[in-house]
Amino acid sequence: MQIITKISEMQKISRELRSNGKKIAVVPTMGYLHEGHLSLVKIASELADVVITTIFVNPKQFAPNEDFDRYPRDFERDKKALESQKCDYLFYPEINEMYPKDFSTYIQMQGITKVFEGESRPTHFDGVALVVLKLFNITKADIAVFGQKDYQQTLVVKQLVKDLNLDIQIVVAPIVREANGLAMSSRNRYLTEKEREIASIIFVALEEAKRAIASGERRRKIINSIVMSTLRSVPEIKIDYVHTVKADNLEIVDEFLPGEEIVILVACWIGRTRLIDNSTTKIPISEFK
Repeated sequence: MQIITKISEMQKISRELRSNGKKIAVVPTMGYLHEGHLSLVKIASELADVVITTIFVNPKQFAPNEDFDRYPRDFERDKKALESQKCDYLFYPEINEMYPKDFSTYIQMQGITKVFEGESRPTHFDGVALVVLKLFNITKADIAVFGQKDYQQTLVVKQLVKDLNLDIQIVVAPIVREANGLAMSSRNRYLTEKEREIASIIFVALEEAKRAIASGERRRKIINSIVMSTLRSVPEIKIDYVHTVKADNLEIVDEFLPGEEIVILVACWIGRTRLIDNSTTKIPISEFK
């Protein structure tokens, strides 16, 4: 695995790979890698000839009151983890390489960036869109692999690709969970052992809602109430939001149609740590034949 820190060098390598007919897959990350990230690298290696993993803690997607400074970083740990995978290049730029002093371009997206996570973190998705666009241009990848845990982010990236006619395929990989059901996240490092136990209730709440849906429940408010009731059974959890919406566009409707794919989105606080999770499912058809 080669480590590249300069944009010009990464672009040169990517141009040469493409001219030799190689298909490139990129896995954008902010580092402090876990099994969820490594599953993305594995999928990327199955879809392309060359895998580029990027590690960059992007300051543009953090608000001033968020955890940019304390976000977990461990380059040697990440490097070792990637060396155990089929990762050909690690792109690891400094902040001033990505955003030099004269940097003055920003992206502003509407629609799906303004709801849910966008309400809780108003500048977040514009910063995500900016860095993702830069990474796509730097790596010149044919495929980009993202994790489903950041569900709304995957829709934002897909919209970015559609709106700007970017020639790249977006692949969304399933959530990888810890033994107790907690979605793997770099921020899980902030949790104490007790808080990790508490956090398992998020997955329990999602599964309870899915069981109700499988039994024929189609009403959005009832589905949301099942999730919230379960979460509120644990006093240490502070709910940010719970939304059940159409999976393809996050549309809110009162009642879902048979066969429709939906997603249940959860954001909550445990102590000082904000966790997000989600689960997709389809409204059953057999109940309504």
